[in-house]
Amino acid sequence: MILTNSAAGTLRLGISTAALLAATAFPAYAQEAVAAPVVATAEQEATPFAPEAAAVPQVEKPAATADAGQPATIVVTGTLFRDSNASSISPVTVLTSETLQRANITTVQDAIRSVSADSAGSISTGFRNGFSAGGAAVSLRGLGVSSTVVLIDGLRSANFPLNDDGHNAYVDLNSIPFSVVERVEVLKDGASSTYGADAIGGVVNLISKKNFQGIEGSVQGGTTEKADGSRYRATLTAGYGDYREQGFNFYLNGEYTYDAFITNNSRGYPFNTLDLRPSGLSDRNLNDESLTAQNPQAVVVRVSQSDLNNPLSGKIGAPLTNQYQLLDPGSCPFGTYTVNTTAARGTACAHNIPGEYSIIQPQQQRYSTTGRLSIRLSDNLEAFASGSYSHSEVDIKGAPTGIRQTQPFGGSAALASSSPGIVLPVYVCAAGTNCATAADRQLNPNNPYAAAFANNPGQGAARIYYSFGDIPANSHRYVDVFRTTAGISGDLGAGFKFRLNGVYARDNFSVTQRGFLNIQGLLNAINTGAYNFVNPQANTAAVRAQISPDRTTPSYSTVATIGGSLLKKLLLLPGGDLNVGAGFQLRRETLMNRNQNRDLSYYGLNTSSARGAQTVTAGFFEIDAPFAREFDLNVSGRYDSYSQGYSRFSPKVGMKFMPIDQLSLRATYSKGFRAPTFAENNPASSYSGFSSFTPPASFVAAHPGNAAYTNTYNIGSGATGNADILPEVSRSFSAGAIFKPVRWFNLTVDYYNIKKSNLIVTGPRRADAIAAYYAQTNSTAGCAALAAVGEGYRCNVIDAPDPDNPGALPRLLVFDVPYVNANYQVSSGVDMQANLNVPVSDQLRIISRLDITQVINLDLVTPDGVVQKYAGTLGPYQLSSGGGTPRTRGNWQNSVEVGNFALTATTYYVGRIKQVAADNITPVNGVIDLSCSKALTAQCYIRPFIYADLNAAVEVNDQFRFFVNVQNVTNARAPLASGAYTSNPNYLSSWHYAGLVGRSFSAGANFRF
Repeated sequence: MILTNSAAGTLRLGISTAALLAATAFPAYAQEAVAAPVVATAEQEATPFAPEAAAVPQVEKPAATADAGQPATIVVTGTLFRDSNASSISPVTVLTSETLQRANITTVQDAIRSVSADSAGSISTGFRNGFSAGGAAVSLRGLGVSSTVVLIDGLRSANFPLNDDGHNAYVDLNSIPFSVVERVEVLKDGASSTYGADAIGGVVNLISKKNFQGIEGSVQGGTTEKADGSRYRATLTAGYGDYREQGFNFYLNGEYTYDAFITNNSRGYPFNTLDLRPSGLSDRNLNDESLTAQNPQAVVVRVSQSDLNNPLSGKIGAPLTNQYQLLDPGSCPFGTYTVNTTAARGTACAHNIPGEYSIIQPQQQRYSTTGRLSIRLSDNLEAFASGSYSHSEVDIKGAPTGIRQTQPFGGSAALASSSPGIVLPVYVCAAGTNCATAADRQLNPNNPYAAAFANNPGQGAARIYYSFGDIPANSHRYVDVFRTTAGISGDLGAGFKFRLNGVYARDNFSVTQRGFLNIQGLLNAINTGAYNFVNPQANTAAVRAQISPDRTTPSYSTVATIGGSLLKKLLLLPGGDLNVGAGFQLRRETLMNRNQNRDLSYYGLNTSSARGAQTVTAGFFEIDAPFAREFDLNVSGRYDSYSQGYSRFSPKVGMKFMPIDQLSLRATYSKGFRAPTFAENNPASSYSGFSSFTPPASFVAAHPGNAAYTNTYNIGSGATGNADILPEVSRSFSAGAIFKPVRWFNLTVDYYNIKKSNLIVTGPRRADAIAAYYAQTNSTAGCAALAAVGEGYRCNVIDAPDPDNPGALPRLLVFDVPYVNANYQVSSGVDMQANLNVPVSDQLRIISRLDITQVINLDLVTPDGVVQKYAGTLGPYQLSSGGGTPRTRGNWQNSVEVGNFALTATTYYVGRIKQVAADNITPVNGVIDLSCSKALTAQCYIRPFIYADLNAAVEVNDQFRFFVNVQNVTNARAPLASGAYTSNPNYLSSWHYAGLVGRSFSAGANFRF
């Protein structure tokens, strides 16, 4: 039934979108620069441009529309030279400020996410869990956030202080001011020959306004159809100085944005539950069927306690009775459920945790200010200076913390409250020690067995299953970004031009975690009876603060760069000028990402950290030789040397052949690299995490009578930075065609193929190491076998022996894994972009644009030669948080302008995704079975997702523009994704976010004086 309704909705959407082709308009959404004059800038050479370019605002119409009476876009990414064909050799997507405004895109994240080349591994604000919660990042070609370079005016900015997955560095898109962005250029090709490290998947270059006169601003407000997720935005820019006439210009900009919470419960089934029985699938909600689930109303069972001073010393093994009971049977707000099995009998309160606590959209608040001064020092010399400050806050709500927790990573196994389980003692007292004999002892009011076992307290402990519903679990994160740049450029005569510039940026980040349990505070509250488990609402703020004090952790990162270039037109070739350029760069980067649980005093808080400093020196060159009008050859290269002791040379060759005016063929070949991050190469950095593990049958057989010791448990692995790690290296190839049969239409098709080798990974033989340990019969032999798997693998923490089977192999709790260079990855596919711009009359213009990426392969090859195929599946499941890799992704924009009125419809498409994940399947004879029999759930495929945004605007006069926007105009629902992480119940936030938010409305105005 759900699939049928969705299919019908898709059909209706397709009809309505097609109908809008004849009645909608604005300039095409993200135009491909196919034949434009080029002003080139590399990371080494930020603007300002030549005086004449600086005096006139940059043209924003797409190259595809130039022959239709519209000026061409001046592309500045990917080459050193101006007025050459070099930028059209590599595929570059350009999103102008006008295009973004008309599509109602108001953040850098939304702009980049709209480009079809952004693929697996990208981070959206909807991602609320893990290391990078609250950040946003781009992953071109699905190669990861650390393989895409993000620039602002051709210069790097500081990386976000927190690494994705504990070790991947990236620039946070949320912290970049957007209202001063003139356009966004996305180079979808390897570019290490120009930009150095990390430009394997491509480059995103945000070009800001160079000059501005007068006063300009905007106000906008909106909400969803369900009256939540409110968004407010205001911008104001004021500028003074006529650069052409007065030789200077200064402007100041301010921006404010606010986005409100959206809860899972507000969006209903299936995004507010783990119970999918109404869809014929399984029920993954244990909070209404298991007596050992952790709910906000406590359930207890009687066990023995070996150390009456230690609530963590409950008896290992089965409880003394199978009778479980609620501490307060009348406290269930959503009803009860009853279990009656041999192992457990009793009644508990039913809960649906995602519906009660989870959020789809966090609350965000961002404000920024930017200033820029441009000065013409002489007829041939100009300078600029700019500075910006941005502040971004993200508040994330979560489910309450359960009392049963794994020990902090690196802490003793004896600190675990989950194995076998924390208990409430028979007696409590003010001191919290020796309460059984203390003068002020009293029976524990939280323990229903206390009175019956007053004379035998060791047999009357209550093992408790509980989550602290009275202590809100949330995090508050903010980042302050300070950035300043300056530069000078000019004409030295005799055909020589130069540029010299510098940038300094610093990210100050802080996260305050609330709701995590302080171990000693919890144990003291239990032993003193200070915390009321029977009626949690009666607890005081002081008691809650004792158990869960806020933990604030600051971190920071910096980058400082100085660079320059010298350009020369050597001679005139048949096809144009022979251009030669060379330059240098010196860059200093630092990072201090502090350990949030440095003293191991909290349950659940992450213990990962990263720190380091490095200096990078580089030299680069580029030669552009148009040997004929029909043929242009471009050769570039860059040599980077790192203070850690390694260096790389990155060459690139590109060519363009135009046999006829209507057709151009282009191709590039390049090599690149990704430098190891501080988390990967500094031994002072560490990464850690736990994952679920089920012991093998042989281990279970060796531990009869103790099910608690052989059940599924969390096993930890950790890695420290490896000083000998080498950079990842890449080989990139692209080939394509530019077809322009008439003035008002063009089509580009490009094939890309990227191979990234020497991947930096943690513990690629992790599964082999665990298997080697459990194949032995004692811990000595087990640890020796684990270490024999490879260098850097070693046991860290072994569990205490099973008291019922003391001679058997104990559990492996924590082991170390290395950072190593292993595996290689291949990403290939086809990009297609078609643009149509027809001036029907002086008052009517019709525009249409299609932008599609088809992923052919996204494969990872393991050290054993096993190929993990991710394209069209939920893989890589571990590294993309189950977000998957859609094989097809694109958008189609249809627009019409009638006089001062404009209407635009933009339709977005994400192809179906198979719910299998190669990195989650054990290969058989070296082959991974990706058939539906290996699907993560009984639902094999996630259906395609289509939605459309509708925008209307009217230019009242030169000073005022009013607009209204309806996003997801047909209220298309996100498709059911039952294999998604339970933290994102049944949806993929990376690809289907608009279908979660649903239809939303906004309206606003732009003004300029």
